Parts: sequence; C-alpha cells; structure tokens
Amino acid sequence: MSNPVHPARRAPDEARVIPLRPAAPAPTAPAAPASAAPVPPGGPRPAEPLWRDLVGDVLRRERLAQERTLKDVAEEARISMPYLSEVERGRKEASSEVLAAAARALGLGLGDLLSLAQGELVRVTRRTGRTGRTSSRSSYDGLCLAA
Repeated sequence: MSNPVHPARRAPDEARVIPLRPAAPAPTAPAAPASAAPVPPGGPRPAEPLWRDLVGDVLRRERLAQERTLKDVAEEARISMPYLSEVERGRKEASSEVLAAAARALGLGLGDLLSLAQGELVRVTRRTGRTGRTSSRSSYDGLCLAA
C-alpha cells in the first residue's frame, strides 16, 4: 500500500489532479473515411428527415412560391420574424397553433400544411429506401400525426 504524499512535502510546481472521468482508450487503428467503401446492404442507412425540417421546407416553399417576404408572412401570422425563420429552417419545433397561424397566413389550412409535409416525407423516404414498412402496399395515402 502506498503512502500519499503529504501536501506540505509536495513539490511547489506539482499539482494534484483528480480525473473526473476515466481516460478514453486510444484508438487502435485510424478510422477509414466514410467515402472509402460503400455501405453494405443491411448496414446503416441515412437518417429519416425530421418532421420539423419537412414542415419548415413546405412553409418556405409555399412562401417563396407566393413571392412573399418572411416579414409579410410573420406579421400576418402574428409570429415574430426570427421565430418563423427558425421554423422554416427546421431549427424550432413549432406548436400546432403556430403552424396553423403560418399556414393561414399562406392561405392554407393546418391539414393542407401537414398533408404537404407528409407527401414530402413519403417522397424522401422512397428516394432513400427508408419506408420502415414490411407490408407489400406501395403507398400510404393517410395522414397520421401524434403528439
């Protein structure tokens, strides 16, 4: 059993270090770049898009299609312009009230907005091959939103 060094006997430039976490093990081999080999079938797939990203994309696309400014839509929806911008960029998880207000300002109902976002989700997941379904049906035409 070792004796701890009394603080008075410690060298003046010697610090007492108590690690908070164990040190991470050193890597055994350098990691290969992601583009070095294709992902094998059954391996990790690209992540599915987030709902907030899809809804934000739909809001922005609709606003730009109407040639309206962010300020104009935010004022009509009674939402702050920075917040609406964050929603459009998928950085904020907007409440149903905020989404309904933004949709109304664009001449859409909340159902229209959610239906467009659901269509975008189906399109994106088909492109990436991530449907998550095991049935043989080729499409799902319903809308499901759980909170």
